[in-house]
Formats: sequence, C-alpha cells, structure tokens
Amino acid sequence: MTDTNEQYKINHFPKQSQAEPGLQSRMSPTPDDGAADYVGHERLKYKKALITGGDSGIGRAVAIAYAHEGADIVLNYLPEEESDAQEVKGIVESLGQHIKLVPGDLKSEIFSQALVDEAVAFLGDISILVLVAGKQQAVVDIAELSTTQLIDTYTTNVFSAIWLIKAALPHLQPGSSIITTNSIQADQPAPFLVDYAGTKAALKNMTISLAKQFANRGIRVNSVAPGPIWTPLQIVGGQLPENIPTFGQSTPLKRAGQPAELAGAYVFLASDETSYITGESIKVTGGL
Repeated sequence: MTDTNEQYKINHFPKQSQAEPGLQSRMSPTPDDGAADYVGHERLKYKKALITGGDSGIGRAVAIAYAHEGADIVLNYLPEEESDAQEVKGIVESLGQHIKLVPGDLKSEIFSQALVDEAVAFLGDISILVLVAGKQQAVVDIAELSTTQLIDTYTTNVFSAIWLIKAALPHLQPGSSIITTNSIQADQPAPFLVDYAGTKAALKNMTISLAKQFANRGIRVNSVAPGPIWTPLQIVGGQLPENIPTFGQSTPLKRAGQPAELAGAYVFLASDETSYITGESIKVTGGL
C-alpha cells in the first residue's frame, strides 16, 4: 500500500512566477505527470483523442495516461509551449502510440475549426474530445478586472469549448465521449477569480445541457472538477503570489494535488465502463 498523502505531499512550494502561458519544465518542483508510474490496461485501445492544453499540467497527464491505455492522440497547446509539448510527444511515441502536435490559440474560432480538421485528417475520426485548456488570472479588486482579460478568459474557457464541440460533432460516432474541465471554482468561487469562476460554472452547466442534447446520438458528455492542482496555471498569475508557498494546504488532505492524480478520472469517463454515465462532474479536490 502507498500512502498517497506522503507520495504527493509538498509542504512548501518555492515562490515563483512566469509569464503566461508558462512552461512546466521551468517549475519547481516539476508537476507529476504520471509518466513514471501510470500503468495502463488497454481501456482506451483503438480510441482516438483530441486533447487541448496537453503540453503541461492536467492535459499532459491525461495525454500520457491515454497513451498508456492504447489511444492515439492529437495534442493542442500554445506555440510558446512547444518545448513542453515535444516532451509529451516523446513519451507518447515511446509507448507505441501515434501523436500529432497542433499548436495554436483557441481564442480563434477559425483555428478551433482547423484543429478539428487536422485531428480528423490524422486520426480518421475522433472518439474522445477532451477540453482542458484554460485561462486563469487572479484579480483582487473587480475595478482592476479589464475588459480584455474578461473577454480572453471567457473566449478561452467557454467559447472555444463550444466552437470545438460544434466542429467535432459531425465526426463523433455513437459511443464517443466529450469531457470538459470545470473546477472547484464553479461551486466555491474565490473572491479573486471572478471571471475564471464564472467560466467554470458556465462549463459545468453547459456539460449538463449537452449531455441531454446528445443523449439520442449516443454521445456522452461529462466533466472533471479539479481543486488546487500544481500546474503552470498557478504560477503565471492564476494564484496570488503570497498563496504559492502553502498552495493546497487548506484542503482536508492538507496538500495540493498533482496532475497525475486527475488522469484516472479522464480515463474513466472516456472508457466503455462509463457507458451509463452522462451529464456528471467528478470532483478531484482533495476533499473540498
């Protein structure tokens, strides 16, 4: 038996910051993506996944887990994150799976549509659409919340999800799965994440609506709600700088989560084992 509290426990994160979007490879400590420990069981064999935000953090851990489970992958990320994405590519290919990297900004509807086209051209079709990419910037006073940030946050987190789902829908066969990423912020919003928390509440509700809409197509739509997870999102402005050293310690488990600890939820929701689950949100929050 492994005590996961001890396995993943970090008592103190060094204060650090990067410019958006940030690189996982430059973080201290480096987030655990599960590459060293994940054991696959062919639960996604022959499945084909399009994953956004897959260069680092949660999306990276999901891509690695999916490759361990037998899926081929198209990975989206921002061009500035190329070095992290290349690391993921090497890991996936070392597991014998196919992967295509497609850098680009999801704030563009045209690019979002082109991303799906490239995924279909590479994979043949899409059986799993995983939406992880997101923008989070802490702003203590709403008077300082700019319209530019408001638009960028909603476009990245909500509008792009709708654009991608619309573009992918003609290529999703019965048995396909869409997985969105909301947050503990959808239910327990922090005072300094007004715009981000609002987008995550929207995603949570949108997931339920689409689950009902797509039920007769045989397409399931579910979501994962992370709590405080150690990813680049936190150190590029997503958290207040003074919160970084004790990040995650207010949870009942008294620690932050690692991306590797979310991958199983995304595998579960994409697998055939969840054929009777739709419209649900799995909380991975350390007990919050």
